[in-house]
Amino acid sequence: MAMTPLIDVIFLLLLFFMLTSTFSKYGEIELSNATTGGASTDAPQDRAFVQLGEDRLVLNGAPVTLDELTAQVMTGQVLVALDPDTTAQRLVDLLVLQRGREGLSVLVLE
Repeated sequence: MAMTPLIDVIFLLLLFFMLTSTFSKYGEIELSNATTGGASTDAPQDRAFVQLGEDRLVLNGAPVTLDELTAQVMTGQVLVALDPDTTAQRLVDLLVLQRGREGLSVLVLE
């Protein structure tokens, strides 16, 4: 009785899992940084200032939730200041809700 070497079995299993697995493509979010320079003539007049932390979200000085922020800010420019404890996932959650909305631009301040 012939025995199959263990390395052959491992390669067959590796090949099987590579061919049967699905690869997901991660969505991309475009970030724009604040730059120095003069005032733009086509800048939006409505500006909202958002402070984002791990446990807090403040819109123009008033605490809000992500859903309330989406409902209150429809157009204009959103300036986002990050607290030192803000995680990347928390920022991505905010940006995903705000992206692709007509007439709204989001600027993340460093």
